[in-house]
Amino acid sequence: MTRRGFSGSPTIGVLSTHPPTRCGLATFSSALSRGLRAGGATVNTVRIADGSTCDDTEVVGELISGSAASVAATAELLNRCDVALVQHEYGIYGGPDGDEVVDILRALRVPTIVVAHTVVREPTAHQRWVLEAIAAEADQIVVMSEAASGRLSTGYDVDRRKVAMIPHGAAVATDFRVRRAGRPTLLSWGLLGPGKGIERVIDAMASLQNLPGRPRYVVAGRTHPKVLAAQGEAYRESLRERARSRGVADAVNLETGYLGAESLRALIQSAAAVVLPYDSTDQVTSGVLVEAIAKGRPVVATAFPHAVELLSSGAGIVVNHQDPDALELALRRVLTQPGLAGAMAAEARHLAPSVDWPVVADTYLALAQRLCASRSALL
Repeated sequence: MTRRGFSGSPTIGVLSTHPPTRCGLATFSSALSRGLRAGGATVNTVRIADGSTCDDTEVVGELISGSAASVAATAELLNRCDVALVQHEYGIYGGPDGDEVVDILRALRVPTIVVAHTVVREPTAHQRWVLEAIAAEADQIVVMSEAASGRLSTGYDVDRRKVAMIPHGAAVATDFRVRRAGRPTLLSWGLLGPGKGIERVIDAMASLQNLPGRPRYVVAGRTHPKVLAAQGEAYRESLRERARSRGVADAVNLETGYLGAESLRALIQSAAAVVLPYDSTDQVTSGVLVEAIAKGRPVVATAFPHAVELLSSGAGIVVNHQDPDALELALRRVLTQPGLAGAMAAEARHLAPSVDWPVVADTYLALAQRLCASRSALL
C-alpha cells in the first residue's frame, strides 16, 4: 500500500455519535474533537445517524446502522484520514451487541484507536467476542480508568501492550469559587432513567430536613430518549410521587430543561455536593464524576469502580450500594462539616488539572502521532 507521508499534524477520522444527538458519548466525542483541533489536528467526523439533522461542517458523513453500503462508505471515509479514532459502546452500532463495528474496523487501512467506554465485568459470550475482535483489529485500545484497564487486560483475551489509560476529559473551572444562593443544594445530573439511583437520595432527604437551611436535592437533565420513547415521563413522575410520599416534595426538584455548558457549570458550582448514587456496581467510566471533580466539588457516590478509584485520595465519600444509612450519613457530614467539605473540594481542585480537556486531547494527539510515525516507518 502506498500512503502519503505523515506531516506531524494528523487528520483524525472520528466515528461516534455526535450532536445534536444528546448522549454522554456525543458530548465526549465533540469535546475531544475540539481539543484535538486546538492541538493542531484536522478532525473529520463520521456521525452515527439517529434520524436528526446535523449541520456541523466537521461532519463528513453518517453511518446508517444495518446498511452494508454505509458500513463500507464509513470505512472509506476513515481511510482518507491519517488515523481513525473509533468510540465504542455496545448500543450505538448495528447488529447484535453492535457487532457491525467489527466490519468497519476490518476494512480500515490506517492506524486505529478504539476508545472503550464500557468494559463489562461479566459479558455474554457475544459481548466478549465483540470486544476481543475490536481489540484484535485496533492498534490501540484506550480506557478511562485503571479499573477498566485491569478488567480488559485480565478478563479478556487482549494484547495488554495495546491497552492505554487516558482519563475522561472535562472543562476545568477557571474560578473555583462556590456561588450559593438560598438552600444548600445536593446535585445529580445527566439523562434521567432507571439505574441512576435517584430513589436513594430522595429517601435520604427525609432525614436531612432537620438540618440548617433545609437542604434541597436538584436532579437536572432530560429523560433519556430511549426511556422517553418506551415509557414517556412515567419514570420522572414516579420519582415525584416518591418525593411526595416521603414528605419531601418541596425539597426535591426534578428539572427538565436542557442545560448548556455555562448553565451546567454554574449549577455545579452552586452545589454543596454532587451525588452519584448509581445502581451499577460495574461502571468503570463516569463523565459526571469527572465533571464534578473538574469543577472542584465534593462528591458522594455509591461504590462503582470509577468512583472508588477517583475518589480514593479524598475528593469524595464512597458508600456501599445497599447501605442507605451510610448514604444519609455521608450527605449529612458533607452538609454539616465545613472542614470536611472544604478538604474534599480542595482535593478535587488538586485532581482537576489531570482531566482538563486540553491535557486529555494532547495525550490522544500524541498517541495518534506516534501510531502514524510507526506506520510510516514500516512503509
